[in-house]
Amino acid sequence: MKILFIHCDLPGQFLPFMQCMAESPGWQVYGIYDQQKARVCKLPDSFTLYGYSVVAQDYAATHHYVVDLDRSVRRAQAVVRILQKCRAQGIEFDLAVTHTGWGESLYFKDIYPNTPLIGYAEFFFHAQGADVGFDPAFPVSLDFQLQVKTFNAQLLLGLNECDALISPTAWQKNLFPPRIQADIDVIHEGVDIDIVHPEAFINFTLPNGVCLSRANQVVTYCARSLEPYRGFPTFIKAVELICQQHPQCHIVIVGADEVSYSPPPKSGQSYRQQCVQGLILPKDRVHFLGTVPYQTYLQILQLSSVHIYLTYPFVLSWSFMEAMASECVLICSATEPVLELIRDRKNGLLVDFFDYQAIADQVDLVFSDPERMRFLGQQARQTIMRFYQRKFSLARYQNLIQTLLSDI
Repeated sequence: MKILFIHCDLPGQFLPFMQCMAESPGWQVYGIYDQQKARVCKLPDSFTLYGYSVVAQDYAATHHYVVDLDRSVRRAQAVVRILQKCRAQGIEFDLAVTHTGWGESLYFKDIYPNTPLIGYAEFFFHAQGADVGFDPAFPVSLDFQLQVKTFNAQLLLGLNECDALISPTAWQKNLFPPRIQADIDVIHEGVDIDIVHPEAFINFTLPNGVCLSRANQVVTYCARSLEPYRGFPTFIKAVELICQQHPQCHIVIVGADEVSYSPPPKSGQSYRQQCVQGLILPKDRVHFLGTVPYQTYLQILQLSSVHIYLTYPFVLSWSFMEAMASECVLICSATEPVLELIRDRKNGLLVDFFDYQAIADQVDLVFSDPERMRFLGQQARQTIMRFYQRKFSLARYQNLIQTLLSDI
């Protein structure tokens, strides 16, 4: 049996699924990826991988509403060429899984019409009511609203090709049109609770030589990028207040200066450089670590006295669930994706996304009685253990596969 995964940034969200299928008797794993984007070094040699490339285009004469559609078609054409070669070599895929966000599988069924295709439905764009227009610092013009609406063109085409759809959270599923929601199963990638877990006796040495343990007051913040989508401007203002109120605490910050989702700053600086201007931040206690190895990042979560997670109404970060699984005491933005998992004062503390004073106040609350507040972290891990363990997710994947293959 052969299963194909298509994702420009392979493995992306598919790594646990791919590993599971590779360990399943009788299955061979194949993958298609963008050679310019993917981090395929994470994948074992037993996987058969095909890379494609798309020549950069000059879109000066292309209507800006459809630039993304043009890119999607070019990716799909590149994937078609790989699929044609596979077909010519006699490779018949029994199942395929694709991320629908980049258009790569638009023409998959034209080459393999009888192969069931599972689509990962991550995010349906809205001109209002989700991430766009959420932050008043980024006012939205009608022109951009119309462009955002057009982003869904290739997504709708791709969804139409799929035999089954999955989305990682109920909120993300509910962003899609109602007639499509009926075909979407909610299957998160899940958290490996054996790897992501609390550690009472953690010791961590920072790059400047400072050694921290659970005996210290440590505020942590982790994001792929230090940017508005993940609340960095609000967070760093709160840090100034936290440092004033707690002269012994340390702030450990993980994240790159490059943007992942937010528009690039017009100043030419990074958001970090832009946001720290005018703030009084003690350099010996505010630690910007940039991007760190995964094991280092897990140690930082284990070290945390209180972890701050902020996000626009957008896709939920893996770091959020991993912080929960690490028994972090979480202070989170009361935004839709977070509200799916966190109940205020039950398994975390909720604040308004923009209220940096409230964040500082909640940190003060945690530090005033850390033993009493520890139950929040314990309940956060219990939430992951009850609903989001990786083994549960993989079982749901397997059930979906069995259903699809039994229908052939």
